[in-house]
Amino acid sequence: MIEIKEAISKREMMDFVKFPFELYKGNAYWVPPLIKDEYKSFNQKNDIFKSVSVKFFLAYKDGKIVGRIAGSINWTEVKELKKSKVRFGWLEMIDDINVTRALLEKVEEFGRENQLAYTEGPMGFSNMDKAGMLTEGFEYIATMIGIYNLEYYPRHLEQLGYQTEAEWLEYKLDINTFNPDKINLMADLVSKRYEVKLLEFKTIKELLPYVDEMFGLLNKTYANLQSFVPIQQFQIEHYKEKYLSFIHPDFISCVMDRNHKMIGFSITMPSFSRAFQKANGSLFPFGFWHLLQAMKKNNHAEFYLIGIDPEYQNKGINALMFKEIYDNFTKKGISLIETNPLLVENNKIQQLWKQFSPVIHKRRKTFRKELS
Repeated sequence: MIEIKEAISKREMMDFVKFPFELYKGNAYWVPPLIKDEYKSFNQKNDIFKSVSVKFFLAYKDGKIVGRIAGSINWTEVKELKKSKVRFGWLEMIDDINVTRALLEKVEEFGRENQLAYTEGPMGFSNMDKAGMLTEGFEYIATMIGIYNLEYYPRHLEQLGYQTEAEWLEYKLDINTFNPDKINLMADLVSKRYEVKLLEFKTIKELLPYVDEMFGLLNKTYANLQSFVPIQQFQIEHYKEKYLSFIHPDFISCVMDRNHKMIGFSITMPSFSRAFQKANGSLFPFGFWHLLQAMKKNNHAEFYLIGIDPEYQNKGINALMFKEIYDNFTKKGISLIETNPLLVENNKIQQLWKQFSPVIHKRRKTFRKELS
């Protein structure tokens, strides 16, 4: 018999956080989060929950935890964008479709209680959280910003009547395919034609005054995509705290116009995936050391975010950023790059990669079901 219980107490929430560690034990591709940070991000005292309602559920079978799920309602999305949706996320379960059904039914019930029309997931509380269930690329290690799941997950959802809502692609690129002469030429031409230039940072302290401007540009870049929900200021503060410590100024590129207004930026990082696997949920006693080693010596990097002002899209602004990225990566011995998940319909961003012989190596989807 399967029992579903809402996780409320500290112990239940810690069980919620730790369940995947048992489920993926020995898996070569799953990347564990930091337990302390994950637990903290679910604390409903966080400002992120000013505009989000959430419930966490655990599934038990014979007294043992066999699954988990979070149901959330982003009220900005519901009220301002008129999307009558309850989200599901952090879905993990054993290969038992009855467990999956029981978990999803709790989220569906949560949606009906709030007079919502449909459920969609997996996705987080906002667009800054991971989204999209892996449907191809199970043989590749997860990135810091991509969900990893087992192959039976999408099969379960389809069997339960869920249909594809959105689809993302992820590319891998070999830096050896880049043509530095072509990139340098394009960067020089664009810089002169539009009177734009790169802004360099030596420390995170120098970067901080520009972070809010980056998020503002992110909102402008993706405003027309069907799944985008504007990022609120209190959410920006939350994500600053969560991610800023992992960002190094060498891996940030900002393009400014002649009035010192930001018109483009990109954030890349050395891959921390192997380091997080070694840390196994904790920075102590050796986890922090593994992260430092990944920063110093790594041949693998990931794109986190890229934003270009709509007025400057398709004008080659990306060439300035790619020039800096290429120079930094070759100095540091980085040869493999993975992009962040890109919506299939987001042709403008996908076009940025066409000249670098990109290979699609992962696909992911969100799934939707009407709440009749």
